[in-house]
Amino acid sequence: MPGPGKMRKPDIKLVILGDMNVGKTSLLHRYTERCFKDTLSTVGGAFFLKQWGPYNISIWDTAGREQFHGLGSMYCRGAAAIILTYDVTNWQSLVELEERFLALTDSANSDCIFAVAGNKADLTDVQAQALTPEGVGPEEGGGVGITPHPSCPTPPASPTTVHKQVSREDAIALYSRIVRYRAMDEESSPPAERMCFETSAKTGYNVDTLFETLFELVLPSILKKRSERDSPTVDLDGSHDEVKSKKAQCCV
Repeated sequence: MPGPGKMRKPDIKLVILGDMNVGKTSLLHRYTERCFKDTLSTVGGAFFLKQWGPYNISIWDTAGREQFHGLGSMYCRGAAAIILTYDVTNWQSLVELEERFLALTDSANSDCIFAVAGNKADLTDVQAQALTPEGVGPEEGGGVGITPHPSCPTPPASPTTVHKQVSREDAIALYSRIVRYRAMDEESSPPAERMCFETSAKTGYNVDTLFETLFELVLPSILKKRSERDSPTVDLDGSHDEVKSKKAQCCV
């Protein structure tokens, strides 16, 4: 357990990308604070550290505005997982993922895992309008629970008259193009049906499932990274000792 004021070192990085107003920050608040907040547009980017069991995962919330677009590649550098987020009621927000944001992921890890998340599902799907009970954390599924934030009011009910512009099949098709763009092995990559989600930051619908699925998939990378970090360096050929011996002889 880190001491007071000591920053825990992240084991892995997760980045959330998407156009402005798709609800990236709200998704993060829903997962980390168990509530929905009306938020202002993110300026540049914001960093959150999530403890998941014994592991520390840094989550980067990025700005969707055009003027901050160039920062996305920097935030994606070294990312082990990326969530590409769109608004199910806005077709253009899905188009922007491929036209503006996908290229930013070139700086991510070569084995980066992708998820495609269609937010605001409560506007089009009655099933997504049921409010997730606050305080019911991921610990019931084996993860780490999150205490509900005391200052979060219950969000107002969602209207049901909004037209859904992006289907789940559209998201699955995009995921398949992401796999090809990244030259990922289609056989070993997670299937599109598992990595495409429709979520609601307002009600909590599918939000835990989205993040927990990614955390479970990056776990092998976390374990590998920790193993490499903790393993002592072994000099197999003894060359280092030989060099030291020669230096000592020169000084006699």
